[in-house]
Formats: sequence, C-alpha cells, structure tokens
Amino acid sequence: MKKIITCFIIGTIKFYRLFLSPLKPPSCRFVPTCSEYALTAIEKYGVARGSMMAIRRILRCHPFNPGGYDPV
Repeated sequence: MKKIITCFIIGTIKFYRLFLSPLKPPSCRFVPTCSEYALTAIEKYGVARGSMMAIRRILRCHPFNPGGYDPV
C-alpha cells in the first residue's frame, strides 16, 4: 500500500512537470526547482517526511523570498 501511495504522488508530480508546468512561465526562485526538490525529498525520505519538506519549500517560493540554492 505504501508503495502505491508513493508511486501515485511521484506520478502526480511528474504529470505536473510534463503537462502543466510548460504552460506557465518559469517562476521558481530556487535551485533545484520546487518539483525537483519534491521528487528528491520523497524518494530520499519517504512520502510523509518528503511531502512535508516539499510543502514547506513551496510555501517559501514567493516574490518576497530571494530564493537561491536550497538542496534537499
């Protein structure tokens, strides 16, 4: 069951990167991008911790944050 949830979340992020992200102008202020960060965090730390890390990262990705290099 855990593997199915992990595959679903990773698949959702990959779908976003392939089909939805190209429709928008690039706006992520960080390197790696927020979607790359989310994939890496989930693969490295699992769904629960990786998702929380990704959510915190996305909440910091706004025009008032200088961004920059922020590895997992």
